[in-house]
Amino acid sequence: MQISRARGSNKLYKKSQEVHFIFCLQSGDMYKLRLLEELEDTWLPYLTPKDDEFYQQWQLKYPKLVFRESGSIPEELHKEIPEAFLTLHKHGCLFRDVVRIQGKDVLTPVSRILIGDPGCTYKYLNTRLFTVPWPVKGCTVKYTEAEIAAACQTFLKLNDYLQVETIQALEELAVREKANEDAVPLCMAEFPRAGVGPSCDDEVDLKSRAAYNVTLLNFMDPQKMPYLKEEPYFGMGKMAVSWHHDENLVDRSAVAVYSYSFEGSEDESEDESSFEGRDPDTWHVGFKISWDIETPGLTIPLHQGDCYFMLDDLNATHQHCVLAGSQPRFSSTHRVAECSTGTLDYILQRCQLALQNVLNDSDDGNISLKSFDPAVLKQGEEIHNEVEFEWLRQFWFQGNRYKLCTDWWCEPMTQLEGLWKKMESVTNAVLREVKREGLPVEQRSEILSAILVPLTVRQNLRKEWHARCQSRVVRTLPAQQKPDCRPYWEKDDPSMPLPFDLTDVVSELRGQLLEARS
Repeated sequence: MQISRARGSNKLYKKSQEVHFIFCLQSGDMYKLRLLEELEDTWLPYLTPKDDEFYQQWQLKYPKLVFRESGSIPEELHKEIPEAFLTLHKHGCLFRDVVRIQGKDVLTPVSRILIGDPGCTYKYLNTRLFTVPWPVKGCTVKYTEAEIAAACQTFLKLNDYLQVETIQALEELAVREKANEDAVPLCMAEFPRAGVGPSCDDEVDLKSRAAYNVTLLNFMDPQKMPYLKEEPYFGMGKMAVSWHHDENLVDRSAVAVYSYSFEGSEDESEDESSFEGRDPDTWHVGFKISWDIETPGLTIPLHQGDCYFMLDDLNATHQHCVLAGSQPRFSSTHRVAECSTGTLDYILQRCQLALQNVLNDSDDGNISLKSFDPAVLKQGEEIHNEVEFEWLRQFWFQGNRYKLCTDWWCEPMTQLEGLWKKMESVTNAVLREVKREGLPVEQRSEILSAILVPLTVRQNLRKEWHARCQSRVVRTLPAQQKPDCRPYWEKDDPSMPLPFDLTDVVSELRGQLLEARS
């Protein structure tokens, strides 16, 4: 294979199968460290459009990757989308996220905002983002600025366009696979149009896999990020986003990306052919096959208004990264978020399930329960944890960012906090029951066994989230972005039935359980 970069790629390309075995067996950090150890001073090979084998390799190994040059996309979109990006940036609506990686808080180099269906969320790297709703029918959204409303409308329009294009691309992919034909790389050109369409059932499936319900907008100015990491395996240069699979997506669903980068000087673009490998001044998206060191990676330049699509299971079988250019760049990444446990409706239903065990609710906060069945109590405490740590603390850890765009989440989060507080009273009622004189020892033991684990989890996670809100990383954030450790209350707060710190409670429960079992 002809590769134009003299980086020792041929040496590595011929490495023994032992390296391939290690590559396949390792996972996470251990896998990465072992692989880098094996690479030593060599690089894995990768191809750019300047390489003779680029399009053939794309056709053979990356057929579910589709590219559309900006010229094939309606001019109207090219006019509206940059304006929408710049509007949101001007109003300060994009934020760097504090994400959790291997137990450490890390500030992303990329600034983001999630726009999508009302009440939807999207979770990545242990961080749940909440949608700024786009204006869908049947939902009233009050935006802080008319310009922000117009920007959200534009991204809904882009979403509709990309959904149609994705369905068409999936149809073409299905036709080629059915005919067992080699796919010509859909690069730098229009999609070919075949005459045979999918069946009715297939059509429904294709539409569901392109039913984008959110878009994650990204922005980065590489000139303000001098510490970007180097791509570690291929020597591709500075990375804006490291190698990854997109998380929290419906299985085999597509991802569509619209890229908008500021143009550099004419001298830079004319000099592009002089670079060995990819031009470091131009943004690129890189692809590689997971668990494979035999197949060269690809880097594809991203110019203003280009789009690419990851179809079917490409996101699962391959990894991708974003390689920084020299100028600022926006992108709109449209996804079918897996929302079975990530919508407002879902968590409200879960609250209703947990609180249906409440018999009476008095004004002083004391409640009585219908049942002390261990399974019912365990389920209630697990839902209690879900509301607190997957919703309330996730939301408030991100400060007041959402209020800059809309007040849509204010009422739902107030409602959730009220329901969560009632669950605190449910827990208190359970603790009163296990202390009740006359309670049979066996029943006490069963109740304690049911609730001890979720309460221990609650105590540990409260400690973790409280520490995160005071970590070194978050102290660097502007005031309006600083995390709020919420809910939080002092030890003697009369409005709360239980303390924030459950250390003593958990310790007492363990003692009672040991006593009951002895």
